[in-house]
Amino acid sequence: MADTSSESYSQPQKNLFAHQFQNATAAASSSSESKRDESATTTKTPSGVVLDKDGKPCRTCTSAAAWKNLTKQAKAIPSSTPASTRQPPKECPPDVEELGRSTWTLLHSMSATYPEKANTEQQSEMRGFLKLLSKLYPCWVCADDFRTWMAEPSGKNEPKLGGRKEFGNWMCEAHNEVNRKLGKKEFDCRLWEERWRTGWKDGRCD
Repeated sequence: MADTSSESYSQPQKNLFAHQFQNATAAASSSSESKRDESATTTKTPSGVVLDKDGKPCRTCTSAAAWKNLTKQAKAIPSSTPASTRQPPKECPPDVEELGRSTWTLLHSMSATYPEKANTEQQSEMRGFLKLLSKLYPCWVCADDFRTWMAEPSGKNEPKLGGRKEFGNWMCEAHNEVNRKLGKKEFDCRLWEERWRTGWKDGRCD
């Protein structure tokens, strides 16, 4: 999207909620080390590859470029284009960036169609959905980060579910938290409805 106010939303998202890949990799490696045969020869994990809780590479936590380096597919593709800029075919399993973009689209669309004034049942259902998402999201380190962020001790990050306006703003702020951690430009949350519900006033979405 050309409009600079929505630039951070059009850029590839590395994950749902930002985390330190190296820390996650180290933690996963540490927790699984006791399961490994000490006499086995270990292979150095390429930079950017995140390990799952079982110590194996986590595809949905890793970028496509890093995964190609892991599987050495990059060398098998004769191209002058750097591996980091090549996109995998659409029929391939999603990497952490594609998964993140798709998830943000879903979440913002859910906030855009949320009731203008939500009743108790609707608030409870959405709260339950977000809680489950923070546990079941395919990228486990992303899920952990989302859960930790929502559970901030002061309570300031708890979902605001009274109605569409406050929920949409809460979702926008959650997305901006990721943008800040990734060093990306923050989105102007005053414009979230134009971006995700009504379309831009200049008519580009009509």
